[in-house]
Amino acid sequence: MMNWLKKIRSRYASPAKLAKIGVLGMNERNIAYINRYNPRSLFPLVDDKLQTKEIVMDAGITAPDLIGVVREQHEVDKLIEHIKGNSGFCIKPAHGSGGKGILVIISTDDEGYRKPNGQAIQLADIERHVSNILAGLFSLGGRADVAIIEGLIQFDECFTGFSYEGVPDTRVIVFKGFPVMAMMRLSTSASNGKANLHQGAVGVGLDIGNGSAVRAVQFDKPITHHPDTGKDLHTLQVPHWEQLLHLAASCYEMSGLGYLGTDIVLDRKNGPMLLELNARPGLSIQVANGEGILPRLKKIEALSSRRKLTIEQRIAFAKEHFSRLE
Repeated sequence: MMNWLKKIRSRYASPAKLAKIGVLGMNERNIAYINRYNPRSLFPLVDDKLQTKEIVMDAGITAPDLIGVVREQHEVDKLIEHIKGNSGFCIKPAHGSGGKGILVIISTDDEGYRKPNGQAIQLADIERHVSNILAGLFSLGGRADVAIIEGLIQFDECFTGFSYEGVPDTRVIVFKGFPVMAMMRLSTSASNGKANLHQGAVGVGLDIGNGSAVRAVQFDKPITHHPDTGKDLHTLQVPHWEQLLHLAASCYEMSGLGYLGTDIVLDRKNGPMLLELNARPGLSIQVANGEGILPRLKKIEALSSRRKLTIEQRIAFAKEHFSRLE
């Protein structure tokens, strides 16, 4: 698994000892949390980004605008009708994962459509990319897919220097409606501008209490500064933290999933916006925080199920019990 977990396993051989220090492993995550708290019938709602988009819009949750959808190859010729008038936009596969197949255009000019790295591409290149999405080049299992066109997220300037080219996002693990652990993912040159930790993005563990940085890692190893910009990662502070936690916690009622990952971006005009939901959130958030998530999950499981808490009460509980603030 990850280097951090490997080092722990070298010291604590048995699953019982790993559980004692709070590390949630893949098998336990799958059996005790995903399979137990996430009804399989609801998986398509989050595995299909278009279905996710639909339930998000129905719930009135703030998210990037849906510009258009391309479902069939013969519709590719009409792509220009979706993107004209939009100086920036994002095209993604409905069934993609790990950031694969996402094309971001930040502006247009006489030379074409500009990607975040400054490269100009032409309409034919975008049409070819959409065709590849439809053919299943980026989807799980290689099945035929759908291309989603969304409005461009306006990068909040408070994160200038913390991310390289790409827009940083915040992953919050929500368990039974409680935000239990969070991290911010920052793109790098190694990750090709994608907020994907396995490809080399930086993961910054965040304090649930106020959204401040507690630890930063790249390729599972602790770092102090962004590898491309030199920015001190320990100065990272996510604004609108209460609003962001409220958005994450509300996804419990919206999705019906008891254990999920919420991916949230900060738009400079609209504030926190929901980007995606994940019914099988990864374990690397523990590495970014330098702490196991299991004790937090156990504390919530110990609460009486007869008492129904509001979103605000759940957030207050998380802040009281999971914050590192003194």
